[in-house]
Formats: sequence, structure tokens, C-alpha cells
Amino acid sequence: MSILVAPDSFKGTFTAPEVAAHIAAGIRSAGGAAVELPVADGGEGTFDVLAGGLDARPVKVGTVGPWGDAVDAAIALTDDGAAVVELAFASGLNLPASGDRDPVAASTYGTGVLIAEAVRLGARRLLVAAGGSATTDGGAGAIAAIEERGGLGGAELVILSDVTTRFSDAARVFAPQKGADPAVVADLTRRLELQAGRFAADYGRDPRLVDRTGAAGGFSGGMWARYGASLVSGADYVLDLLGFDAKLAASSSVVVGEGRLDSQTGQGKIIAAILARAGTKPVYAVVGSVEQDLGDGSDSFAGIIVAGNPAAMHAAGVELTRANWATSPVFPAHADSPA
Repeated sequence: MSILVAPDSFKGTFTAPEVAAHIAAGIRSAGGAAVELPVADGGEGTFDVLAGGLDARPVKVGTVGPWGDAVDAAIALTDDGAAVVELAFASGLNLPASGDRDPVAASTYGTGVLIAEAVRLGARRLLVAAGGSATTDGGAGAIAAIEERGGLGGAELVILSDVTTRFSDAARVFAPQKGADPAVVADLTRRLELQAGRFAADYGRDPRLVDRTGAAGGFSGGMWARYGASLVSGADYVLDLLGFDAKLAASSSVVVGEGRLDSQTGQGKIIAAILARAGTKPVYAVVGSVEQDLGDGSDSFAGIIVAGNPAAMHAAGVELTRANWATSPVFPAHADSPA
């Protein structure tokens, strides 16, 4: 028996590699075999997952945050000319700010610096994880930074995102969580509309007509309009890159995980992508918490274990190996569960 352990990060608490390691340790301690495959969907943790999967080396880069504060970030480079960039490292909502965290002023300029530096260092293909932004600038800041540094020089841009929102809807859908009140949302929407019109006039590419262009406050749409960036499902791209299907075929079951299992889980996120690929293979979920009413969502899993700390994740691995599932599809794995 071999169990494929493919969790996402538990946002803000445990990285995907940490979660995978704890669960896999429990499986092995009970006599099972485990294959660790940490995953991500373009949001938090994608940099680590991709850099590890591509055997890319990290390079420190000094840049600026969304409000102009100096930020120490990183990109990752492979020997064959690929680069990994995570937008949240330079334009993320959780970055520190010395002044007002103004959602209108928040800029992707710092991400443009990272992209341009990757090109300067020889990257010909850039994988940009677009989750977790503080911005709604339609990519204007990033475009300015890239152009100031000589452009992309023909390098290919691939934007990884778990949302399909279009450019014009970016402010309405995402800006409130970035601190924008209704009046500011309306102002940001007008600004995006003006940008889209300029993109259409200058480059012949209107991001309002294309899915995924609203990711990261329209950053993906700006990259698509100006540079012809590919906009792809972060979840599916990562799974393909990591050889998920072959590893799944060699496994008896698969374990997924995230910080909270809720009604959003099935909407473009990594767990939904894994469920779609699993076929008849049992899929178990080990998660930090579960929404009280998952509705039909719970029927997608052979079982769900709530495990919010390393000891509980280890115990979950033991439970999985012993196939000792309770009648209810949701039950807690406690830190003092037998190992």
C-alpha cells in the first residue's frame, strides 16, 4: 500500500511540505508507504512547491512592497532558464507598511522588479504565482518596472492563479478584503475600465473579455495585454509539473489538505483539481478545520480528519494507514491519538 500525500499549505501556520512530512511520518510509523507531494494553486506557498519541484535555486532580490517600503524578496532560477516568482513576496497583502495601507496606492511595481531581475539573470520562462496581492492596479506598476529595466526581451510569462474573475470585476470581488470601502471599490473599478481601454487601444488586447484577467487586482490582465502572458489554472499547472497523475496511478489512495475545508474548496482550488483527477481512487482530507455545513462537499471524500497541529497530523497518518475510519465522514484527530 502506498499513499500519495498531496496537501496544500495551512495558510499562516504550516507550509505544504511541513504538512506532508507530518502526515507521511504517521503513515510510515504504522507500517505504510507514503509519497510526499506538497502542492499549491498559485496562492501562498506556490514558490516553495515550484522551486522544490523544479530543483530551482533561490536568489535574493531587493525590491519594494505595495506601498514603496524596501522589501527583501527572492526568485528561484533553474539551470534550463525557468524562473519562479511569487507576487506576494513584493506586492502581498501581509507585507509591512511604514505608512497608510491605502488600497488605491498599492502597486505591483515591486513584482515587476522581480520579473525584470529574473530576465536579467537569464530566465526565458517565468512562472508567476499571482495569489495574495494587496493591489488593484491592473498590473500598471509591474509594467512600469519591467519597461524601465528594458522589458522582457522575449521571455515567456505564465501567470498561475486559482481564480477566473475578469479584469473589470477585480475590484468588486477582491478589493474589499484589501481595505476598500464601496466608494473606493467604485473608484478602482473606474480606473480598471480606463486601463482596459488603453490596453485595447495600444496593444489590441482587451482584458475585459478574458477569464483570469482579474487575478491579483488585474495584474494578470495587465501582463496578458502588454506581454501576451499565458493565464493558467495554478492548480492544474502545478499538478502537471509535479507529475501528479503518474504518482497517483502508483498509489492506493491520496491525501489532500488545507487549513480550512469549506464551500470555496471546490471552486478552482487545488483540492478540486485533485478530486477531478482521482477517478475511483479514494481521496481523504486532512485539514485544520471544517466548515460546519459542507453540504454535498463532504461526499467527495472517503473521509475527513481534522488535524490542526503536527502531532494530530501524525496521528491522522496512522489512522489512514490502519484504514480505521469512523462511521461519520468527519472526525477529529487529537494530539494524543495512539501512534
